[in-house]
Amino acid sequence: MAPRALRGVSGIVDVVVIGAGHSGLAMSHLLGQRSLKHVVLERGGVANTWRTERWDSMSLLTPNWMTRLPGYGYQGNDPDGYMSVGEVGDFISSYATYISAPVLTRTAVTGVVRSRDGYRVATSRGDWLCRAVVLATGAFNKPTVPRLAAAMPASVEQLSAHTYRNPEQLARAGVLVVGGSATGVQLAEEIQRSGRPVTIAVGEHVRLPRVYRDRDIQWWMLASGVLDQRIEEVDEPDRARRVPSPQLVGTPQHATLDLNVLQGQGVKVVGRLMGIRDSKAQFSGSLRNVCALADLKMNRLLAWIDQWAERSTLSGVGPVERYAPTAVGDAPRLELRLGKDVRTVIWATGFRPDFSWLDLPVFDRKGDLKHDRGVVDAPGVYVLGLPYLRRRKSSFIHGAEDDVRELSAHIADYLDRSTSQTMFHLRSVAV
Repeated sequence: MAPRALRGVSGIVDVVVIGAGHSGLAMSHLLGQRSLKHVVLERGGVANTWRTERWDSMSLLTPNWMTRLPGYGYQGNDPDGYMSVGEVGDFISSYATYISAPVLTRTAVTGVVRSRDGYRVATSRGDWLCRAVVLATGAFNKPTVPRLAAAMPASVEQLSAHTYRNPEQLARAGVLVVGGSATGVQLAEEIQRSGRPVTIAVGEHVRLPRVYRDRDIQWWMLASGVLDQRIEEVDEPDRARRVPSPQLVGTPQHATLDLNVLQGQGVKVVGRLMGIRDSKAQFSGSLRNVCALADLKMNRLLAWIDQWAERSTLSGVGPVERYAPTAVGDAPRLELRLGKDVRTVIWATGFRPDFSWLDLPVFDRKGDLKHDRGVVDAPGVYVLGLPYLRRRKSSFIHGAEDDVRELSAHIADYLDRSTSQTMFHLRSVAV
C-alpha cells in the first residue's frame, strides 16, 4: 500500500541523497543494489558544479583511465589524457543515465531537520521524509577568502577561483594570484601566457612531477598504495585533511607545472601574503624555507616509490630521477603596490563545503561538520566527497567507490536496526 499523502510532503523514502555529483550518484547506485528506496536531490542539473562553477580551461589532475565510478569506467580512446570540465560533466551525466538514478534536478534543499521517525528535508519543490540523509554536495562549494581581503583598495578587482573563468575577465595589468596549490599554479600560468604579468604568493604546497620514471605520478600513487592509505593510519588526521592539492596540471603534453616552470615563463614568486597596509601587499620572508620543505617531501616520496618499485620488481619503467631544487632568488620581494603593480587579485586559497541548510547540531566551534569517516554526529546522517574522508583518494572521482561501498553498508545496517527498534517499540505498546 502506498504511504498516506502528507500535507506539504512530496515523498517518503528510506534515504535522501543531497547532490547529484559523482559521489551522490555512486551512493545512489549502491543504495539501489540494496533495494533501498531513495531520491537524489540536485539544486541545478546533474554535475552542476562541474558545468557552472569551474574555470574554462580546467582539467582533471588524474588520467582518464582512473576516472571510474561503481560499475562504470572511462570508455573513450585517450586513457592517458585528462578530462576537461565539460567532459567530466558528460561522464557524470552518462553515469546517471546508465544507473537510472532517481534524480530530481532544479530542486534546491533549503533545510534538513529532525522529524519523528528520521528527517524532514525541505526543498524548493516540496518536502521529503526519510530515515537517513546523505550529504553529497562536495567540499568545494564556497571559496575560502582570508579576512585581509577586506583591506584591499577599491581600485583592485578581486576574484576567487569560483568566479574566475578566463584571462579576458581581467584588466591588462599586473595580477596577484594568492595560493600555490594546483589551482594557483594553473591560473598563474594561464594568465601569464595571456600577456598579463603575474606574481604568485606561495605558502605551504605540495610539489610533484607530472610523469615519473615514464609513468604518471598518479599511477605510482595508486599502484603503490599511497592513495589507499586510510585516515585512521595517519598521525594527524585534521592536518592531513588540510593538505593542499599537489602542483599538477593535466595537459596533452603531460607537462610538469611547478614554481620553477612558472619562473621560467616569467611569473614572479613571493612568500605567503601576510597583510595589506597602506595599499601595499606584504609577504612572508619564509619562501625559501617553504620551498625547501616541499622539495624535501617530494624527494622522500620519490625515494619511497623507488623502493616500492624495486621490491615489486617492476619492468618497463624508466630510470630513477631527481629534480632541481625550487629556485629562490637572493631577496624575494616582500611588498607589492596594490593598484599600481597589481590591478587584480585572484584568491586561489581553497574551498570549503556549504552546509548552511543543515539545521542539526552537528558542527564544532569552527563551524566544521563533525563526523567519523563520513558518519556524521547525528543518527542516520552521512557525508561524502570531503578530502581524506576515509582514504587519501576520497575526494577524487575514482575514490568514491570504496567510500560509498562502506558507507552504504553502514546505512543499510542503521536502517535495519532502526526498523527493528521501531517494531520492538510497537510490540511493547501493543502488550
